[in-house]
Amino acid sequence: MSIPQSGGGPIESHEQLAEYLESGCKPKESWRIGTEHEKFGYCRDTLRPLPYDGPRSIKAMLEGLRDSYGWEPILEQGNIIGLELNGANISLEPGGQLELSGAPLTSIHETCDEVNEHLREVKSVADGIGAGFIGLGTAPTWAHEDMPQMPKGRYRLMTDYMDKVGALGKQMMYRTCTVQVNLDFASEADMVKKLRVALALQPVATALFANSPFLEGKPNGHKSWRSRIWRDLDPARTGLLPFVFEDGMGFERYVDYALDVPMYFVYRDGKYINALGQSFRDFLKGELPALPGEVPTLSDWADHLTTIFPEARIKKYMEMRGADGGPWRRLCALPAFWVGLTYEQGALDAAWDLVKGLDAETREGLRVAASVDGLQGQSNGVRILDLAREAVAIAEAGLRARCIPGAAGLIPDETHFLNALQESIESERTPADELLERYNGPWGGDLTPIFTEYSY
Repeated sequence: MSIPQSGGGPIESHEQLAEYLESGCKPKESWRIGTEHEKFGYCRDTLRPLPYDGPRSIKAMLEGLRDSYGWEPILEQGNIIGLELNGANISLEPGGQLELSGAPLTSIHETCDEVNEHLREVKSVADGIGAGFIGLGTAPTWAHEDMPQMPKGRYRLMTDYMDKVGALGKQMMYRTCTVQVNLDFASEADMVKKLRVALALQPVATALFANSPFLEGKPNGHKSWRSRIWRDLDPARTGLLPFVFEDGMGFERYVDYALDVPMYFVYRDGKYINALGQSFRDFLKGELPALPGEVPTLSDWADHLTTIFPEARIKKYMEMRGADGGPWRRLCALPAFWVGLTYEQGALDAAWDLVKGLDAETREGLRVAASVDGLQGQSNGVRILDLAREAVAIAEAGLRARCIPGAAGLIPDETHFLNALQESIESERTPADELLERYNGPWGGDLTPIFTEYSY
């Protein structure tokens, strides 16, 4: 989750809210790729999650990365809660999941190099303290009570709120991991088309990256339990945003939606002030109960936008949020999939043609089916496998049209990063299917081997 935003004075007019989003518009030559992924840390001898503090801990990991690789620390109330270096950030999810928020880069080649270097650094530090890291959509064996709580005020407030608005919010916070990619848009019209494609095809991404079939040591009946969690978290701030597909969609319409999402907090002087359930509209009028008489800054608006969790969302860029965390190849495949679909106009037009006939009921049905059945899911006669096959083909064509070489010109383009997805489509098997086969076969119903066979 995000670190506090900074910059921007008091909001003096409603128009500034949409202008903030619109200020992210960039010409195509300035578009970049920002990949984020999360992973679970654990103690190698006990297979228990890493605590925050102690010689074998999340804190020790952050300090080791700082001392060995030159990362600059980010502190909250004197506690190290993140790192930054060269436009990239390392941050903590509520249960200690370690997240890399990558720098804005120009190609998937660069993104994969960044991921590879980061995982090498993490493994080096982890090996030194007897820790390991694994990429899965949900914690496979740990209960909520097993998870540590990171010393971040934002998370303390959110934890208190989650039980009031849904049944599974704390599972999301403490026991899930994702991989996502952040992408740019050129204009309002470009944003709208990309967001519609992103939301309509997010179930396909969920299915292709499904990697969370276990909960507390047993199969949970879903290929992506992480996706299931998001359907029972907080309906005010999650979902596929049907209004995006209606006439009149634009930055202002997204602002109206965001203003209707209840607040979590206001960040002031290094502290999170409780504004749970309060209204940003009241804040704009200087009537926020948490800060009576005070009006928000653009930083407050930026913070509020980070507390909205639809399957795809916009800030000054667009975030694709539907995929489970997973193995190394899929950390590179996720940005390849979405860049291929959206960064060439021909591919974007083809992707929209693929999904524009889906109605809201079918899109939501596909979302549910993806979490339960993965690539075998369907809704109203639309099969996810068929959509996935066509979407990956469009993405491949888009990457080929980009024609960005790698390895000093030895690799002609970025299409090979889709290989893992093409293999899934050919076999009709997701990572979750492979895990379930191992669980029911050679592992004999014991998940202990998952740590040795699937750790980074």
